[in-house]
Amino acid sequence: MHKLIAVVGPTASGKSELALMLAEALGGEIVNTDAMQVYRGLDIGTAKPDAALRARVRHHLLDVVAPDEEYSAGHYLADARRIIADLRARGRVPILCGGTGLYFRALLFGMADIPPVPPAVRDRVAALLAEQGLAAAHAHLAQVDPQAAARIHPNDPSRIARALEVFQATGRPLSDFHAAQPFHEAAPGVLSVACRWERATLYARIDARVKRMLAGGWVDEVRRLLSAGYGPQLKPLRSIGYREIAALLLGQRDEARLAEDIARRTRHYAKRQLTWFNKHPDIQWAPPGDEHSLLAAAMAFLGPED
Repeated sequence: MHKLIAVVGPTASGKSELALMLAEALGGEIVNTDAMQVYRGLDIGTAKPDAALRARVRHHLLDVVAPDEEYSAGHYLADARRIIADLRARGRVPILCGGTGLYFRALLFGMADIPPVPPAVRDRVAALLAEQGLAAAHAHLAQVDPQAAARIHPNDPSRIARALEVFQATGRPLSDFHAAQPFHEAAPGVLSVACRWERATLYARIDARVKRMLAGGWVDEVRRLLSAGYGPQLKPLRSIGYREIAALLLGQRDEARLAEDIARRTRHYAKRQLTWFNKHPDIQWAPPGDEHSLLAAAMAFLGPED
């Protein structure tokens, strides 16, 4: 059985640093499982590894597509499987790294067989969100797919849009497709590791990181994207922080509460991530400062033959 390591956990928990340490120690390469880091030009706000980190260890599935190109979990699954096969053929250890649960599950457990969504349907749903807002879109989802609406947070535009797109394209609720091919609870040949922070400390890290990102040019990054013709209705520009900054640059909000609003959305996202990952008892957690226990676990898991 081929083996791989998955570095998981909530945003701002140190996944990139842990993955880098494991990759350097184990002779591995890092495979991104963050849905926003696949987009070119979204660097600061996605905490994408910089050139110096990529020079130390090879990273895959970063900067794959432009912000206006479609990149679904299905695209990700095909690309990641190809890359992992190549890594194994070269004797390298695949180190998955990212906090997008859908990508993580798709790669480890497969996907429900959902037909492609036509561009016209995506545009129609994007217009709905832009014109009526998240609350109305989530209320509409509750009417057509109550199970999905109960599972998706009202402030999660990407997942709300995806569920509405699937329903409009197929006439079937997204929850029906997931029920037809449910994800398993564990995957053989995978060791999942994570750093577990105290909730208050994690939230403080999130607040500090948002301030660093804004000081580091995040607003200018969004300004460049908008100037290049990428509209605020695009999926990556509806993500956390990018939506708020785009609204600022378009004169739709003031700057006074920008950092606070982005940090609050990020904290809510981290809470949802923790809820999801805490449902998976196979994840091995370690407190901050004890990352080498995770390295020891990874070395024992891989064994001498790997």
